[in-house]
Parts: sequence; C-alpha cells; structure tokens
Amino acid sequence: MDIKIINAHVVTATDEFKGEIGIQKGKITEIGRKVLGKAGTVIDAKGKYVFPGAIDIHTHLDMPFMGETSSDDFETGTIAAAYGGTTAIVDFAIQAKGQRLRDAFETWMNKAKDKAVIDYGFHVAICDLNEDVLAEIPEMVKEGVMSFKCFLAYKGALMIDDGALFRILQKAHASGALVMIHAENGDIIDILVSDMIKNGKTEPKYHALSRPPEAEGEATGRGIAVAQMAGAPIYIVHLTCREALEKVKASRDAGFPTYAETCPQYLLLSYKNYEEPDFNGAKYVMSPPLRSKEDQAALWKALQMGDLQVVSTDHCPFNFKGQKELGRDDFSKIPNGAPGIENRVSLIFSEGVLKKRITLHRFVDIVSTTPAKLFGMFPEKGTVAVGSDADLVIFDPRKPFTISVKSNHQNVDYTPYEGMQGKGVVETVISGGRVIIDHGKLLAKPGTGRYIRRKPFKGSYL
Repeated sequence: MDIKIINAHVVTATDEFKGEIGIQKGKITEIGRKVLGKAGTVIDAKGKYVFPGAIDIHTHLDMPFMGETSSDDFETGTIAAAYGGTTAIVDFAIQAKGQRLRDAFETWMNKAKDKAVIDYGFHVAICDLNEDVLAEIPEMVKEGVMSFKCFLAYKGALMIDDGALFRILQKAHASGALVMIHAENGDIIDILVSDMIKNGKTEPKYHALSRPPEAEGEATGRGIAVAQMAGAPIYIVHLTCREALEKVKASRDAGFPTYAETCPQYLLLSYKNYEEPDFNGAKYVMSPPLRSKEDQAALWKALQMGDLQVVSTDHCPFNFKGQKELGRDDFSKIPNGAPGIENRVSLIFSEGVLKKRITLHRFVDIVSTTPAKLFGMFPEKGTVAVGSDADLVIFDPRKPFTISVKSNHQNVDYTPYEGMQGKGVVETVISGGRVIIDHGKLLAKPGTGRYIRRKPFKGSYL
C-alpha cells in the first residue's frame, strides 16, 4: 500500500474508533485494529484526531467583483485551504450578462486548471435568465454541476427577480440540482445605500446599517416561499441573523427541504468591528454584514440543534491597501468580502468543540460530511470509510494557535481574525492519497487538484 496511518483516533460525523488506515491509489482500502502489509509511508497519528478532509462549499477565488478581483487565485487559495485542513472546495462560476452558463463554467475551469492543489467543483451563478440559459441547466448537471446560485441582492449587477428564481428552481429540481440563494432584499438595500451616501453617512459601519437584518429575513422568507411554490428544495448561503434563521426553522419544521449555512465570521465577529478606528472597519465589509452578539448565540444554538447544516467561509479576499481603500470616502465602493479559507477548521473546533457549543461529531458533520452529502460528493468525500477518497486530516487538538496575517498563507494583507487564540491545529493533510501538508510544509504541486464531477442532489440524506 502507499500509506499506512497507525495509532489513528478516527472521528466521523457518527462514529469514533481507534486503529489503522491503509491507503492505496488515492482511496482508503483498509480500516482495522491492525492493517497488515508494508507501506511506502507510515504516519504515526498518536495523540491526534484523524478527520475526513474538510469541504468548503462557498469560496470566491479569482473572482471579478465591484471593479476589483479577489486576491486569492486557485493556486494561493487552495494552498491556504490545504494548510487549514480543507481538501475540497466548491467555488462559484459567475454568469456575466449575455453569457451562456457553459461559458461561465469553462472560464472558471480554466482559472483552476494547472493551479489548484486540492479537489474542486463549481456552482454556477445564474444572473441573466432567458430560455436558452434555462435549457442549459440539465446540460450543466451532466457536467457535474448540481448546484446553481441566485442573488436576491446586488441590484443592477447580479440580482434576479422572483419570476426568474421560480423558473430556475423548477428547472433545477427537475434536473436533479439544488438552488442556493443570497438572501437580502436588493431593492430596499439599494434605496438605503443611496439615502445614506446622500446624507454624508459614508463610513464602513453604514455598510452594515444599510443592510439590516430585516432585509435578510424578508428575502430568506420570500426565497423559501418561492421554492415551496416551485416544489423545490432550497439552500440559503451565509445566513447571519435571527430574522433569517426563524424563516429557515419554520420551513424545516413544516417539513420542507430547506437548508442553510453560516460562516465563522458570523459566529465570532460582530457589528462592533465596523467601529474600529482609521478605516479598519472596512476589513469587515461583506454581505450580509456582521451582526450582533445575540445573533452569534442564536447561530451557535442552531448549529447545535441542526437548524443550520453547514459552516462554510464565503472566502472572498480583497487587500486592505489598494482595494478596500477604494471606499475610504464612500462605503458603497468598498469591495465586499473577507478572507477565511485557512482558519475555518481550527476556529470552529476551538470555539465550538472546546467551548462545548457543539460536539466533536457535529463539528465533523458541519465542516465535512453534510457539505459532501448536500452537494453530491458523498460517500467518496466527507467520511472515513473503505472505498472513500483518501482525503484525511491529522489534527492536534491540544496544540495552541494564534492567528496572524504573518503566518497565514492567504494572498491578502490582513485577516479579520488577527490575534485570535485557541487550540487545535492541522498537522498533516492527505488529499487523494497524496500527503500535501506535513507539519507545516507544503508538498503539493499546483495543478494536482482534480475537478469533482458531482452527483445529482439527493435530499433524502438530511
């Protein structure tokens, strides 16, 4: 065999056991108390956890937005992801006005080719619907794209209307695909932003105040209602507040296939960050914006209870200098987005598991297993089982960390988590049977990540 892991304390979303793991040709071939036979590489995981590789289903690498481009491309972004224990991502191919879905898909495939060091897939964001575009949805599913995104915000750029959303939901569901929505009321936000700028309210904090939680709650409820009328499942991205959470809970309690994610920034940061002096609040300008401490508590509780299913990052980095600074005199010109692809696993383990907000199994579930199930990658990914891809993370639960832009590998000049401390550090990362991170050393080469041809949506998993 190629690799043998000994003294493994394996933790999945449902099970926990100690033993050995055998890996050959990129797959897990044996699991047992003792795995017989010699291996080219033996890894001793004594005192560590072995998790399935984490999966980040919400990233924006090399993405043009608001006149800028996110600062991580598929090389730097996937390297940072690997350092953080993420072995697969699903990024967003954004359809431009007048463009075919296939053109958007192929553009992003070319962005990733020869650069990614971990496996990757794509959602396609539909921003300009017509009959020809609608007809492309089943074609995209055949290419392994089983999820499509619709924006209910960013009026005049990415936003679509309710009629378009309804038709996309119908067609996607019939084709075996899941629709995701960015749920904010773009019409209302557009007016609020304009009014604030006219009244001289230009500081970063007004970004948050122009996108109130009510706008997110309304759009979440509306999107869910449209999905119910279409008879289709729906997935809410980057949910931030109680107003939106209540809509998701009510829908799920009523038996509708409604799913939602949140992100570390909404669990750990708050509106107070926008009030940091010297324009530093711009570092936290993202959409939806950071909310209150009370919202944080509600989100943690929802993760514990299963009302939220996934923690992703919405990693969309823009440098503070030269990019975020473009909005120094007008918050609406600050590129929306923040980095986080590298820190998710350690932060959620430290702040979630060690602080007893979630169990160890729930941690694995929300960062790996459920993302794999919802987005067509299970059981090849998201678990530790014979026949699964050898995507594994050896994790030291006792090792302390301090997050800093100086030690991070993301291609951006700041981190919103600067100075945060905790315990739980990724030690070794195996992706497709290849050791790509070993005690802080990068062993992967650009272009070795593989495109994930994802399977049609099966809501019966959850």
